[in-house]
Amino acid sequence: MDILVFTTSVTAPEQITRVQPLLTSVQAIEEWNFDLEDCDNILRVVSHDVSPRYIESLLHNAGFLCTELEY
Repeated sequence: MDILVFTTSVTAPEQITRVQPLLTSVQAIEEWNFDLEDCDNILRVVSHDVSPRYIESLLHNAGFLCTELEY
């Protein structure tokens, strides 16, 4: 299981509602959540074999910036 962490341009609950169907449609994603109180508007994804580039492209296609944070 992998935990991926991203900085995003998602800043409001309404925007989370827009990306929710995209993230929940990926069966390899076990869990995901946003931390909008963090200055980087963090998205955390718990998954099995999902490429960080795939998550970035999902959000980019929805109109949001999304970049994996290295830790």
